[in-house]
Amino acid sequence: MPTVTVDQQYLFEALGRTYTTDEFRELCFEFGIELEEDTSELAMAIEQIGEAAARAQGLSDKPLYKIDIPANRYDLLSPEGIARSLRIFLGKTKPPTYTVVKPKKGKTMQRIVVKPETAQIRPHVVGAVLRNMTFTPANYESFIALQDKLHTNICRKRTLVAIGTHDLDTLQGPFTYEALAPEKIAFKALNQEKSMAVPELFEHYRTKDKHIGKFLHIIEHSPVYPLILDAKRTVCSLPPIINGDHSKITLKTKNVFIECTATDLTKAKIVLNTIIATFSQYCATPFTVEPVEVVYPDGATHVYPDVSPRNMTAEIDYITSAIGVTLTPAQVVDYLERMSLPATLSADQKQVEVSVPITRSDILHACDIMEDVAIAYGFNNIPKTVPAVNTVGKPLPINKLSDLVRRELALSGFSEVLPLTLCSSDENYAYLRRADPGDEAVVLANPKTVEYQVVRTTLLPGILKTLRENKSRPLPLQVFEVSDIVLRDESLERRARNERRVAVAYANKNSGFEVIHGVLGRVMKMLNVPTSEYRIAESHHDTFFPGRQADILYRDQVIGQFGILHPEVVANFEVLLPVTVLEINLEPFL
Repeated sequence: MPTVTVDQQYLFEALGRTYTTDEFRELCFEFGIELEEDTSELAMAIEQIGEAAARAQGLSDKPLYKIDIPANRYDLLSPEGIARSLRIFLGKTKPPTYTVVKPKKGKTMQRIVVKPETAQIRPHVVGAVLRNMTFTPANYESFIALQDKLHTNICRKRTLVAIGTHDLDTLQGPFTYEALAPEKIAFKALNQEKSMAVPELFEHYRTKDKHIGKFLHIIEHSPVYPLILDAKRTVCSLPPIINGDHSKITLKTKNVFIECTATDLTKAKIVLNTIIATFSQYCATPFTVEPVEVVYPDGATHVYPDVSPRNMTAEIDYITSAIGVTLTPAQVVDYLERMSLPATLSADQKQVEVSVPITRSDILHACDIMEDVAIAYGFNNIPKTVPAVNTVGKPLPINKLSDLVRRELALSGFSEVLPLTLCSSDENYAYLRRADPGDEAVVLANPKTVEYQVVRTTLLPGILKTLRENKSRPLPLQVFEVSDIVLRDESLERRARNERRVAVAYANKNSGFEVIHGVLGRVMKMLNVPTSEYRIAESHHDTFFPGRQADILYRDQVIGQFGILHPEVVANFEVLLPVTVLEINLEPFL
């Protein structure tokens, strides 16, 4: 959850009154945000480096609020956004209307021409111009901070979207969005003393400026790097790494050119609209923005930004029944307007028609509209009611069966383990001497590490990794797990299904084959399975030692296997002990 630091006095002036800490905390709760701390720069520094060091830095003790913001409320990531939304919530003002204005006569619309090479790296770009802005030290700091907050949150640390803001008066349009080989790019980066070629610049960031260096991985392995250039070939930015120093924003800047390059066009539009909604209030004509035309390689043109509201509807009955209160249609409209959602009623007054502004990209479904009505009504004001139905809870049959098996195995001297459900592809297949069929495991699209690439299709990797980490403990090692594996199943809507299994492992200086065989018999007896309904049969699985393995059949259906693991499997998991395992599917016994 993002945290925004806000000047207390700024908020009080915007809200038209002062608040005690408890009063402001209550206001935040009513609005759906949370006051984390009433503090100051000095107090925060004292906590981190001690009082003497903090006071030596001459930090301010001006009161500050640290406010926790919901992750999807990008419009609240700045003091301006919080102050405006609270004013609307308190009924002190109405939501602003944002307007796209054409350039003055004699001026042409700014244009960004996209080159084909950008498709290799970051194919999308959007832009806008804020005219005749007035910067102060406070709103300048907020302007920079909002970009950092957006980069961290919706931009996913610049991987999806990168923001560039420039002093338009130092540049000349039209602009081009290109992608060039790194050795062909040289410019003076923001706050640098000299112009550097990109390889030299990246080495500087890698060794001397880790704040920027942590973003290099996004493009450094690409054959081309994205670049925003003006008509004179001045480098405006090298997204998503750094802007050029030539067009940097200062307190004297009046006209701001905003460009957002992206791999996700939808998020780029949201980011652009968020910056416009927050800072267009400082334009000479508040809440106005000048458009930018983007020309793509295929000749298609798009004009950004689109500040028109989205229209959505929700049933009045759905809203009131979901919250559990009785409200008139007019009350629903009033509550929505307090949450910055202008609304009207349909002719029959059975639906509310909402004009969702650019600040509320979090409103996606009717349930989001209902939630905002509930917030404005006040969660503490919703009456507590007893459900109109009488129900008796009981465990799912598969969970009840699993608990019975767990109890029996624990009484037999085995310890339950709970390893992770994700593992590497090699652990799931190659380490077990199994071939990957390609259509069995659910594969993660973007795994963060090689340890977590697939959802396990067998319980054995987790069991064996547990044995590996505990091989120094007294022998024998006797463990079990009763849990789910996941298998792909294209016949289902979700294209995958869970299967409850039990796995048991015995590791000692000898194999313990007879111990696991005995465990199988004990489990079957506990499940009241007659000996005539289950049997074991010779098997030939590469995971197990030849001749020391068997399939387990229940009513002539194979439900599992047990046997001594092949020496290569044991070596792959670094257990270094003979291991006998049992794994069966519990679902046929329901």
